[in-house]
Amino acid sequence: MRDVIIIGAGGGGPVVAKELAARGLDVLLLEGGAPHDQPREQWTHFEDDAFNPAYGFFRIGPKNRERPPWVREQPRNSYIWQASGVGGTTLHYYGNSPRAYRGAFAGYDGADKELYDTAHAFPFSYEELVPYYQWAEATLPVQTAAMGTKERVFFDGCESVGLPVQTRKDTTEASFRPQENAILQPGGTAGRTSDGGALQHPQATGCTFCGYCAQGCMNPPGAPRNQFAKRSTDNSYVPMAVTADAWAPGGRRAELVTDAYVTEIHTASQGGETVATGVTYRVNDDRDVRREDAKVVVLAAGCIDSPRLWLNSGLPNPNDWVGRGLTDHYLDWVVGLFDEDTGATKGAASAARADYPGYGGLEQVGLPPALQSFSMSFSGSGIRGVYDLGRGKRGAWDGPTGRLPGAELMQAMENGADNLLSILVLTGDDVEPDNRVSLSQLFPVDEHGRAAKVELDFTRRTAKTVARRDFLANRAAEILRGAGAKKIYRIDWAPLILHTQSSMRMGGDPATSVLDETCEARAVKRLFVADNSALANALGGPNPTLTTQALATRTSEVIFRRYFGGDPWVGDETPVPSTDPRVSAAL
Repeated sequence: MRDVIIIGAGGGGPVVAKELAARGLDVLLLEGGAPHDQPREQWTHFEDDAFNPAYGFFRIGPKNRERPPWVREQPRNSYIWQASGVGGTTLHYYGNSPRAYRGAFAGYDGADKELYDTAHAFPFSYEELVPYYQWAEATLPVQTAAMGTKERVFFDGCESVGLPVQTRKDTTEASFRPQENAILQPGGTAGRTSDGGALQHPQATGCTFCGYCAQGCMNPPGAPRNQFAKRSTDNSYVPMAVTADAWAPGGRRAELVTDAYVTEIHTASQGGETVATGVTYRVNDDRDVRREDAKVVVLAAGCIDSPRLWLNSGLPNPNDWVGRGLTDHYLDWVVGLFDEDTGATKGAASAARADYPGYGGLEQVGLPPALQSFSMSFSGSGIRGVYDLGRGKRGAWDGPTGRLPGAELMQAMENGADNLLSILVLTGDDVEPDNRVSLSQLFPVDEHGRAAKVELDFTRRTAKTVARRDFLANRAAEILRGAGAKKIYRIDWAPLILHTQSSMRMGGDPATSVLDETCEARAVKRLFVADNSALANALGGPNPTLTTQALATRTSEVIFRRYFGGDPWVGDETPVPSTDPRVSAAL
């Protein structure tokens, strides 16, 4: 019998694996997708090769790209942008690692309290999570982003509208700043040349400013895996988990099994309670079925697959909140067209932000040309100036909302995206019970059970959520105008299901939550959740990964104390960074 089985090697599961393996527990980490163990042999920078939902290496599907992807029933006119494989969706995230706003937590009594979703606050204070933030920030590590041309243009716009600069980890007022991100800063020749021959490790360290964050990080060439610039979990927590015996006194290597799709969580009745006892999973292109038992099971398959597995396993759902409350930051996209070169395709994809506590945030984003074109062609309003779907709003941008028609899109892209500056709107959206993940009745049952059905619709948003999004879109347009944009487009994105949170939410009210304040399932003991689905709400708008990783660190301590008689360590020890040379040597 294992000590701990963790389902999913995305943003949260590897955190638990690393922390518990470092304390000497026998940990099995199961990932349904590919290992991505040789990125330079397996990945390219071509957008279609990376993101094609049928065969891209960052699709939702098995390791064998000749096999079909895993089926999901999703809303009309939407796109679920996630990735399977070791690293999960952190493979294509931008490394942005801000902390949540204080108003998302219990006990907050600021003047803007009523702007937040107070009915679904975290069941503990912000201050309680701070030591775990600090631990995760030191482990990854999180650093202040390196700056380039597009960041200067964005900051010029922020200053023009009177925003102050912010220099703290905690955001308490409307302000702008460089991102705090999980990307190693450039060193040596990195960031100083575009000559590929001069950008080899160890001459170059950290970010090489290649501009392809979305396609996964494999730079600098020749670096050990735990020294690749972007600290996606395949480059940070996973290497630490599988080498724990080399750098942690008393540590034990976690076992990682990939192409291992979990189909059932097993339970037993013990002392009148339902208790998790193990899992069944399929490996080797689903030909082999295996059963493993454990003292504790950690569910970290993501906001869509965690509720799917729970429901397919027939686990108790007494309040019908499994899968409910899905949040997604109700994303939007505002783009400025400039006469000058903005450097949009160079450097880390998103290295600058503006925050508006109580509303959400704005991120400056630079994309390669094909993804930039896609981003301006995905709307819930229709086509600008041609037709609308009753959503063609006007504001500080030029003209109505909507996607760009062909000729206008070609004109905007004539310089390959380097005369554009794009701002991503991250709305602090409310938890809504009818935005949810359930089981599809449309698709037939496959070898893994019923497919997930994602029910998320822009017509089912609270008035406060819609107002926050419109507020932020206007602020984005004003920043772009102040930066010198000659034309500004608001695309009014249709549901781009990316920053997903809260579908297995923790909470203080047992009637509206799946997990208690320690992330243990209320209805199944010894079963914990450690991915974005555990988040109580949408954090007020900040990117979710760092908070998930801080929360997963806290959950690891709970597991160690409650079920293995161990002592807490956060606050008493110094974190070992994932770039530690002992990890490199062990790899």
